[in-house]
Amino acid sequence: MKERDHKNEKNSMDGSYVGVGIAIGVALGVAFKNIPIGITLGVAVGAAMDGSRNRGSRKKK
Repeated sequence: MKERDHKNEKNSMDGSYVGVGIAIGVALGVAFKNIPIGITLGVAVGAAMDGSRNRGSRKKK
């Protein structure tokens, strides 16, 4: 049963870096007065970070 709880906990973290990336992208977009570009870059960086985190956890198994 503990394995099941651990899996649910891991799945709840999926995509968390995308949110962080969007937040950073919006902040940079406001700073550079180009919010759409900031959001786009934030999503891209967040997805890349999330993908690399997931790839690392698959290699450990």
